[in-house]
Amino acid sequence: MIQSMTGYGKQELVIQNDSFTIEIKTLNSKQLDLGMRLPQSIRSFEMQLRTLVSKSLYRGKIDVSVYFTEGKKNVLPKVNMDAGLHYFKELNKLLSVLGEEPKEGILPLIVRMPEVFDSVEEEWTDKDWRILEKGMQQTIDQVVSFRLQEGSILENDFKTRINTILELLVQVEEFESERIVKIKDRIKSTLEQLGSDIQFDTNRLEQELIYYIEKLDVTEEKVRLKKHCDYFLEIIYTEEQVGKKLGFVLQEIGREINTLGSKANDASMQKLVVLMKDELEKVKEQMLNVL
Repeated sequence: MIQSMTGYGKQELVIQNDSFTIEIKTLNSKQLDLGMRLPQSIRSFEMQLRTLVSKSLYRGKIDVSVYFTEGKKNVLPKVNMDAGLHYFKELNKLLSVLGEEPKEGILPLIVRMPEVFDSVEEEWTDKDWRILEKGMQQTIDQVVSFRLQEGSILENDFKTRINTILELLVQVEEFESERIVKIKDRIKSTLEQLGSDIQFDTNRLEQELIYYIEKLDVTEEKVRLKKHCDYFLEIIYTEEQVGKKLGFVLQEIGREINTLGSKANDASMQKLVVLMKDELEKVKEQMLNVL
């Protein structure tokens, strides 16, 4: 089953009382174009997260955003003994210089000094990383599911349009033999209009007619066009990540349709060729969004 490159996923999780919202949006692109916006607290995991995303989403313009809301911490601040002792000594030195005696009320002043109390942040554990990893994978799975749903719609559209081209190809046969008779009659009629004064070799005329009609023969084009269409449908059923390969097959289908049109030399056949081209262009437009 084919996948679209358009996808969306969102997941919310809590780690160390902090809330994280993971959001992934994907659009079509020729290559993998992965952008990440992460809060400072998880920037150290960026490479692991990039590997996780690229391993599952393969191709497309992928925007990964992680939004962070800080929660209430249960960790109490700790006294920075080194800073406290430093301020105590320095203040006592200042009192000595001023000729003042050490005072008992100096402690309340020290505890208000910068960095005397440290706000200790909890370090991330393996368990925390596993929660983040699981949340990211669940978001990726949502994107893949979205892509498959979109791909199913595209797949049905492709099948319908390629089968329409095959049906039009069958109709070409209805006009093909009739077209040869018309060409012969037109050439003979033109010669008759030129008058009886013009002499020509009947055998040579037949040879030229055969050569001309052979150049207008579209049997090979019909066979190749049918094979390319059948191969297109076969790839859809049997392979994954087929966007680029299907694009190449469409180029071959277009080449055969164009040759068929250039050899048609018949208004009815030309109309069928135009309808084929219309269906093909619609497939090509949608193919830009296939993984």
